[in-house]
Amino acid sequence: MNKTIRRASVFTLLLVFALLVRATWVQFYDGKALADDKDNRRNTIALYSEPLGNIVVGGESITGSARTKSGDLAYKRTYTDGSLYAAVTGYSSQAFGATQLEGIYRNLLDGTDNRLKSVLDTVTNKRSEPGNVITTIDPDVQKAAYDALGDKKGAAVAIDPATGKILAVVSTPSYDPSRITTGDSDAWKQLTKDSDKPMTNRALRQPLPPGSTFKLVVAAAALEDGLYSSVDEKTDSPDPYPLPDSSSKLTNENPSAPCEDASIRVALQYSCNNVFGSLAVDLGQDKVRAMAEKFGFNDASQDVPVRAYESVYPKDMDKAQTALSGIGQFDVTATPLQMAMVTAAIANDGKLVSPHMVSQITDSGGNALENYDDSADTTEIVSSSTAEQLQSAMQTVVKDGTGTNAQIPGATVGGKTGTAQHGENNSKTPYAWFTSYGKADGKEVAVAVLVEQSDAARSEVSGNGLAAPVAKAVMEAALKK
Repeated sequence: MNKTIRRASVFTLLLVFALLVRATWVQFYDGKALADDKDNRRNTIALYSEPLGNIVVGGESITGSARTKSGDLAYKRTYTDGSLYAAVTGYSSQAFGATQLEGIYRNLLDGTDNRLKSVLDTVTNKRSEPGNVITTIDPDVQKAAYDALGDKKGAAVAIDPATGKILAVVSTPSYDPSRITTGDSDAWKQLTKDSDKPMTNRALRQPLPPGSTFKLVVAAAALEDGLYSSVDEKTDSPDPYPLPDSSSKLTNENPSAPCEDASIRVALQYSCNNVFGSLAVDLGQDKVRAMAEKFGFNDASQDVPVRAYESVYPKDMDKAQTALSGIGQFDVTATPLQMAMVTAAIANDGKLVSPHMVSQITDSGGNALENYDDSADTTEIVSSSTAEQLQSAMQTVVKDGTGTNAQIPGATVGGKTGTAQHGENNSKTPYAWFTSYGKADGKEVAVAVLVEQSDAARSEVSGNGLAAPVAKAVMEAALKK
């Protein structure tokens, strides 16, 4: 063999060897990445080749799977009362992926979760029968919140204080996930470009200034710190309150309210800004922040199990800003979930049971793979004495104060209103808040309601006028069972 042929042979062998190495690399190293690539159509075909597992509310599936009439995807996701439960389920779409419970439990619902595999499934690598997600949502409470919010832009969250079970998560305006399950691009564009943002989960994922509902956190800090020993002890609070290092004064919505040196009870009853601005400055921002964080503020990993956006109590404020933070303004923000957690802890004698909206996940036969009710953590936020005093003061708010629209005959109800300013120089319509708890016949519930926008005149926007009636309807639904 001459030199030229020998060199050509060696070069050819090297090329073959390189091809073998590359093929081996793709098969054993790049294979999984290629298989998992979001643009790999085979994954979507496999996902929708069989019916998915279901999300269950009140013992009934609110999701399903239906045979498609054409195309390479055998099944599509369906939703029962999709708009009612969109803030709970999220969506599972052939084109746009999956969100919320549909996304978090995707492997369980499509049968690829390893916990679903039998020995035979493991040997044959067969896709298992899908599992189901059992929620804590109460269908009557969910519907009461949805109906009461109506055409208002807002949100509501209801929690059982004793167990941490989330009974309702509602965001309005809502949308029907069924519209986008097959990848309808026109429906997707319409929903994503809608200025009312129907796909935003306002209950969990849109923190806004909580206004005077935050005064409950400041009151808790003042009592726990010993700044005042009782909700009925008079405070040192001039009316109006001169903001430190500022020429401005903190005034009250009702100039005739008895807010000068008012006790915490009276200050909550009439929502006295001067008192809580003064308390925040006297305590100092660090103590207020510490109490806020005990309730759940500044927690960037708040999962229920859907990840809630962080509610914020700010840092590095001057004293004037600290005073404003004491009335839930400046840079303080909260989700309805967060304010429901505050009220739930107060209603539960100072103990917060971690809120969750999934009770358990099961295999296709109903056997529990994980039980979240049993693993819910309980944390003492404030002493039982402080909680009892705040409960009593909140009852005064509903009986004789700014929250009378939440009264329920035969039930013990406590609450706190909030009207949060926003926009430059308060140029935009305020947010109306109400957070409350109700107890009757051994049952209890904590509720937070936000009305972001309604057709009410600006002068009629208030926590009592817009949000309290919604909270009342939710509490009545939870307590009647």
